[in-house]
Amino acid sequence: MKHFFNRRETIVTEALDGLLRTIGSGELARLDGYPEIKVVLRAGWEKTKVSVVSGGGAGHEPSHAGFVGKGMLTAAVSGEIFASPSVEAVLAAIRAVTGPAGCLLIVKNYTGDRLNFGLAAEKARAEGFRVEMVIVADDIALPDIAQPRGVAGTLFVHKIAGHLSEAGRDLTEIAAAARSAAKDIVSLGMSLSSCSIPGQPHEDRFGENDGELGLGIHGEPGVERIAVQSADRLVAIMAERLAARLDPNAAHALLINNLGSVPPLEMSLIANAVLASPLAGAVKLTIGPGPLMTALNMNGFSLSLIKLDAAREAALLAPVGPHAWMPAKPVAAPTLVAMAKAAGQGAARKPSQDAGARHLIVTVCEKLISLENALNGLDAKAGDGDTGSTVAAGARSVLERLDTLPLANPAATLGAIGDILSASMGGSSGVLLSIFFTAAGQARDGGAGMAKALLAGLERMTFYGGAKPGDRTMVDALEPALKALDAEGLQEAAASARRGAEATAAMEKAKAGRSAYVGTKLQGVVDPGAHAVAEVFAAAAAQPVSA
Repeated sequence: MKHFFNRRETIVTEALDGLLRTIGSGELARLDGYPEIKVVLRAGWEKTKVSVVSGGGAGHEPSHAGFVGKGMLTAAVSGEIFASPSVEAVLAAIRAVTGPAGCLLIVKNYTGDRLNFGLAAEKARAEGFRVEMVIVADDIALPDIAQPRGVAGTLFVHKIAGHLSEAGRDLTEIAAAARSAAKDIVSLGMSLSSCSIPGQPHEDRFGENDGELGLGIHGEPGVERIAVQSADRLVAIMAERLAARLDPNAAHALLINNLGSVPPLEMSLIANAVLASPLAGAVKLTIGPGPLMTALNMNGFSLSLIKLDAAREAALLAPVGPHAWMPAKPVAAPTLVAMAKAAGQGAARKPSQDAGARHLIVTVCEKLISLENALNGLDAKAGDGDTGSTVAAGARSVLERLDTLPLANPAATLGAIGDILSASMGGSSGVLLSIFFTAAGQARDGGAGMAKALLAGLERMTFYGGAKPGDRTMVDALEPALKALDAEGLQEAAASARRGAEATAAMEKAKAGRSAYVGTKLQGVVDPGAHAVAEVFAAAAAQPVSA
């Protein structure tokens, strides 16, 4: 795996300084003990309230330094990647932010963290500081283990304790609330890959079609290997196990955490799957989806839930200073707004039948669907390999709506096809063809014959799209075909389309469309769009076209 870094030894300190340089002047500071002491703390903290300190190994960003600020942590102590901070570092943090009100340490249940934070707490008490420690053990992946791991549910405790500190509550009350909250949190993770550590060799233990359920935030193996399947099914497995640990009569907050490299698109899909599952009935508030406690670049996510009462709900909803925290939001179903319909098209767009038009449309659409793999193969040599799928999707949409088309009215049919393609056919090709059919329908409605109307559509399509003959696009086949259709008929149009498509194989470089961004020479490869046009005209040439 490739990573952006300078030296392995300075990754963490340089990253923390990057945070401090971009967070906004005056909000955060760090102790001057770099590189051994890596502590980020609130600047100007007056020690009149209970300090809330947490931390652990680096690699979980934005945890923990990203949550230092008003309403959350007072200080965060960082170790090296996936390594607990030293006793001296934790003790330095306690000394820096703790006054007479005392300090609460929030620790994830890992041996190194428990020992180092624990010994630092004892040393601090020996120096006269009031220190309490709460250990979070929210991971339910290993049901029989005596000491469950602390994972992303720890953030609920950060938020609740930070809120109570900001409100001026005393150490005993804050510690009790934090311990009570920790007991009511459950978490479970799922990943399709392990993580890689900068500067270290990486060998992914996952098979091509394997994922893991319940792996740890340091890349520890999960409780079981699981086959990659639909997101709904994977979420259902997690939801079932989490639901078994919840109070069925209580409301909960749900934290949807990106473990590092799941794209935002997929995280939103996962959120939808969770909130469409039976687990949704237990959820009142959501936090995320987003990266909150990551495992470097792990391609996975975790779900954490905490049982709510009035005090916890108020704490989770309270605003905070750190921008990395994602505010809790009430669960809400998508709001639907009715789409406005085009004016003046009702009567013209009523379904009607014409056997010839129907046969032509079916012939063309079935041909395009049959070409899906071949066109994708051509496009893979010149673009992103999806032309066939895009065109086939548009063709299928037209066939699905065939009975709704005003086939007896050619102008209205052209316009309706344009509408279908604009809604169902992705990418620029869908928009271009929608322009083509929409403009052709307008010209036909204005009295132009079919060939002239299609040429008018081509003119508008090339005006907006910018392509012209010789640019290695569908225009190289479509323009000569339509001109031949207007002058000599369908048979010559099919022959002209074929010649135009074949000519694109001699063009070394595309000058328009996605293929224009490909630096390699394309000589010898027919443009997929032009090839599709030629095949359509060849298929249509066996039947007449209405004038």
